[in-house]
Amino acid sequence: MPITAKVEGMQEISEMLSKLEQDAPAAAAAGLYDGAGVMAAEISKGADAIQTAPFHYAKFITRDPSPEEKAAVQNAVGIAKFDRNGSEVNTSVGYGNAGYADVAGKQKPIAQIANAINSGTSFMRKQPFVRKAASRGAKRAEEATIRTIEERLNKITEG
Repeated sequence: MPITAKVEGMQEISEMLSKLEQDAPAAAAAGLYDGAGVMAAEISKGADAIQTAPFHYAKFITRDPSPEEKAAVQNAVGIAKFDRNGSEVNTSVGYGNAGYADVAGKQKPIAQIANAINSGTSFMRKQPFVRKAASRGAKRAEEATIRTIEERLNKITEG
């Protein structure tokens, strides 16, 4: 005795899955961009908390960053171009191509200034604002990424 089953709606499911396959990379990239934006904002907020002192050349003591160095770091955090590798999408947030700033009459790379403030040097006191921002913002960045991806994919599955 043969048994037959009739299933309706398979065409709609097939179309939805095809649409998901096409739009999933764009949803992932949008989510990653939103998460990176949260991290960039957190790093900028961390840069606002940098303690400063007027610029002087340090001799036998460490110094705090100057207000000019702080201003250069505050305004320069950026999000790198996305690196797509197959099904992976990667980016970074930081000061890599931030340019140059004038400090005490000399042009200095902003990435070098940020690294000196964050890690400290033989002449500058360490203020790890990037590490603190990364630990403070990681959870919120992850949530923003997931929220954006879920919103994009829900529009596809509901529509």
